[in-house]
Amino acid sequence: MLEYEVEIKEGAEVSIDGDVVTFKGPKGELSREFKYPGIKIQKKDNKIVMTSEDEKKRPKTMLGTWRAHMNNMVTGVTKGWTCSLKLVYAHFPVKLEQKDNKLIIKNFIGAKSEREAEVTDGVEMKIEGDSLKITGIDKEKVGQSAANIERATHVKGYDRRVFQDGIYTTGKPVPMEDG
Repeated sequence: MLEYEVEIKEGAEVSIDGDVVTFKGPKGELSREFKYPGIKIQKKDNKIVMTSEDEKKRPKTMLGTWRAHMNNMVTGVTKGWTCSLKLVYAHFPVKLEQKDNKLIIKNFIGAKSEREAEVTDGVEMKIEGDSLKITGIDKEKVGQSAANIERATHVKGYDRRVFQDGIYTTGKPVPMEDG
């Protein structure tokens, strides 16, 4: 029998309704469906316990993935996630603007047309000079927004070691600092 546990941090609340697990905390609420035959999810004391009678590789990998997702959700509702990006240009000065849930990139490589990158719902973006900071409670949405921004400035046909203009993530999403 396989058994995996997720510790519920102080300040977070968990409710389990069938296959849907909901986390509530000071930063917000996240909910996700965890469904796989033969795997049971229960709340015991201050932990979420996932069990499977089947000890084959597939249920074991699912339990490990679910544990990681649940740990990320607990961290998201208690601390939140942040990802930093850096604007790099050597050829033409680039201007960044925030409009609703989009980042508008002007004058990138001297082009008259603007480039747009979508920031997913539930994610906030702050522009500080040539740095961007993306924050939110869902790690996947924070990471996807950073990837959308980085992808919007991808240039084909140039050697990236020489032509380095673009917006780049300076690290993966990390838990926000307190305060």
